[in-house]
This record gives sequence, C-alpha cells and structure tokens, in this order.
Amino acid sequence: MSREEARDYHSTQIRTFAGTHADLVTAMTLTNVPEATGIADAAREANVPVVLSFTVETDGRLPSGDALGDAIEAVDRDTNGYPAYYMVNCAHPTHIAPALDPEAEWAERLRGIRANASKLSQAELDEAEVLDRGDPAEFADDHRRLRARFPQLTVLGGCCGTDHRHIDAISRTLSG
Repeated sequence: MSREEARDYHSTQIRTFAGTHADLVTAMTLTNVPEATGIADAAREANVPVVLSFTVETDGRLPSGDALGDAIEAVDRDTNGYPAYYMVNCAHPTHIAPALDPEAEWAERLRGIRANASKLSQAELDEAEVLDRGDPAEFADDHRRLRARFPQLTVLGGCCGTDHRHIDAISRTLSG
C-alpha cells in the first residue's frame, strides 16, 4: 500500500475517532513505512494525535526489511514528527531488543511495547496449531531488561499468546 492509499484507507476510521472524545488513535502491527506515513497523514488531516506501532521479525527488522530505527526516522522526517510516539507490538521482547539502540535519537520516540508471549517467528505462529503462551515470569524479566535500558517505555501490555498471568508478572516485576 502506498502512502496515499494508506491515508485514504485509514482516514474514515481516523475521522470517526476524531469526532469523539478519543484522546488519540493508535495503529498497530505496522509492517512498512508507507502505510505508517499515510496513517500519520490521515491523523494530521483529522487533527487527532496518533501512535504508530511497528512489528518486527525475529531479527528485529520490520517485515519490509527496514530497521526499526530507520522506519521511525523516515516517518518522522516525512511527517515533520507528527506521531505522538511509537510502539512495537506483536513480537517477543527478545526479538525487539536487537532493534533498539539506547544511544539513538529515535529511541526516545519509542514509548511502548505490546509483546507476544511466544518466541516463535510470525511465520511459525501462523502455522502453529496450538498457541505458544511462553513463560510469564521469563516474559516479565525480558520486559524488566528492556525497561532498564529504555526507561521511557511506559506503555506496556501483551499481544499474541498473553493473558492476565503475563500482565500480572510484568506489573509485579516492574513495580518492585
């Protein structure tokens, strides 16, 4: 999908939310820069803040092959920094960690992680007959390590395979 196609496709939903008391709109599991940029354009046109959440593969890169930092920098450059902040979702914390550079300026724009419980790749999860729920304690410890390197990560949650046990473990681990 091109930037223009993404703007057109997502603008109806974004305008609908903009007409409510919603504080912002969030687009999750984005796989490429043109779609993310088009969503930011649609949000700007509707005058509503937007959060963009990319997904990464096991190597920490977007399915498009772009590095996470390059994607964030490209969207910010092409939209004059319009997104309120960025997130990563639908990937295990150990897949996200290699994509993160605490010294990079773009890393400050990353505020949230909504991770998968499973360490399986997207392709392996798609083929799995049983959902891999991972280990909640290990999952929480992975979040603790990420948060220690990136204290600006304040929006945390679970994606594929997570349940209340994972969220409870994250909460207990991060609250001390």
